[in-house]
This record gives sequence, C-alpha cells and structure tokens, in this order.
Amino acid sequence: MRSQALRADLLMLITAMIWGSVFVAQQLGMENIGPFLYSGLRFMLASLVLIPVIVLMQRRKRKPAPSTSRGLILGGVIMGLALATGINLQQVGLMFTTVTNSGFITGLYVIVVPLLGLFIGQKSSLGIWLGASLAVVGMFLLSVGEGFTVASGDWLQLAGAFVWGIHVLLVGFFASRHDPLRLALIQLVTCAVISLALALAFETATLDGILKAAPAILYGGIFGVAIGFTLQVIAQQHAIASHAAIILSLEAVFAAIAGAWFLDESLPLRGYLGCGLMFAGMLLAQLWPKSLPHEVNGTPASADAEHR
Repeated sequence: MRSQALRADLLMLITAMIWGSVFVAQQLGMENIGPFLYSGLRFMLASLVLIPVIVLMQRRKRKPAPSTSRGLILGGVIMGLALATGINLQQVGLMFTTVTNSGFITGLYVIVVPLLGLFIGQKSSLGIWLGASLAVVGMFLLSVGEGFTVASGDWLQLAGAFVWGIHVLLVGFFASRHDPLRLALIQLVTCAVISLALALAFETATLDGILKAAPAILYGGIFGVAIGFTLQVIAQQHAIASHAAIILSLEAVFAAIAGAWFLDESLPLRGYLGCGLMFAGMLLAQLWPKSLPHEVNGTPASADAEHR
C-alpha cells in the first residue's frame, strides 16, 4: 500500500510539472496562430491520442465495450461546453498577462469549488474562508499595479477560475454515473469543435502559422491534455482526493518556474509575496479538516485534468 501511495504521489507530481509547463506552450503557440485555433487543434489532437488509450484499457479489462447512452453523450457535451469556456478564457487571458499570473490565478479553482458548492447546499469549512481570504490578498499583491489597475488578462483568468469551479462540479456529477474516460473523450471533442468554430468565425489562419505553432500544439495536446489526464486517472486510483489536490495545485509553482526559465518572466517582491499567499490559501483550503471530498464527489483534484 505504501509503495502504491508513493507511486501515485510521484505520478501526480509529474502531472503538476507538465501542467505548469503547458502554460508556456499555450503562450508560445499564440505567436503564430490565434487563441481559439490553438485550443481547437490541441484538444482535437488530445482526442485522437485518447481514443487508442480507451481501446487498450478496454481490452485489458477483457470485457465488451459498454454501450453509449444518451446520458453519457449529454454529460460529455455539457462538460465540454464548460471546458471550452474555461480554456478559451485562459488562452485569451494569456495574451494580456504572464504565465506566472495565469498559473496562480487559475489555481484558485481549488477554493472556488467549495464556495460554489454553497449554492447547491454544501457547507464550507473555516479553512475554506481563511484560505479564500489569503488568496484574495495574494491576488491583490500579484495583480493590482500602480493606480490600482489590474491587467485585463488577470480578470479573464479569474473568470476562468470560476468556470473551472463549475466544470469540477459538473465532472463530479457526471463521472460518478458514466465511464470517466469515454466521458472525457466526448468533452474533449466538444471543446475542440467549439474552439475550432470560434477560430473559423473570428480568426484568420495560415498553414505556415500552424506549422510554426506545431511544437506548442503537440506539447499542449499530447502532454498537457492526453498524457496529463491519463497520468492523473492512474495516480488517483491509489490516492485520497484531498491529498491529490495539494500535489496537483503545485502546477502554479511550476508555471512560475517555467515562465522564468523559458520566457524570462520576473516579478517584484510584492508579486512573489502574493504568489506565496495564494499558494498558502490553496493549501489551507485543502488541509483544513472538512467533509467536502465526499460532498463534491470527485473534488478539484480528481476532476480538473481536462482543462490543461
């Protein structure tokens, strides 16, 4: 049991590293193509990669594939709508903010989920409120500049964090009723189709631009979505969801490291203090004793893989 737990922790740490680094690919990909096209292509690629994974896993079970029900399709499409909204808010936001800011503000979904749960009758612990308070102060230090101005990209990332919270609740609802991998595939395809439709309506693309963005598309699609999601599913077979959320929230730290390493991003002292307070708030919200893992039915850690 201890070796399984250690293996799960290692896989989740690798997943957090991948997700953090993907923010760099998301920003670099937009140097040659628009945000909607980048999202559409990488999620379509991830869908194509996930299909053989599902087939292989089904063969390992040595059971006939379950039938595709109306509930499965409806759930996947609804999740895909939320996913498309969240990922494109994040993607467009990256045009107007840094990778570091994006990683930490997106990570606020860990706190947003239980707060949204209040609207469906779920109680939040004192740790949630204390964590949220720390996160708000941290975001102020990170994002609010001279003259109390906030970058438009930071507002988009914050809006995206709330959408991710809704998405987590949707995944928690549908994943307990349908096969999670097939559900994920449907939502990935839905997200790809919506993003490509937005690209067709609002962007102009060239083959040369797509080819130049290919490395970022490949990394974001294969590693960020397909491999990241698969590693998370495998890892969480032997992990407590609240414990997994703590490890996976390290993606914010890895995003900051990747931004500094690959994009030469830097923050003033107050920015680093803000990041520290936000991360402390995320940890406090997860570590404080509570019954939310049973109520959310999946929790942020088990449900948030698909938006990377």
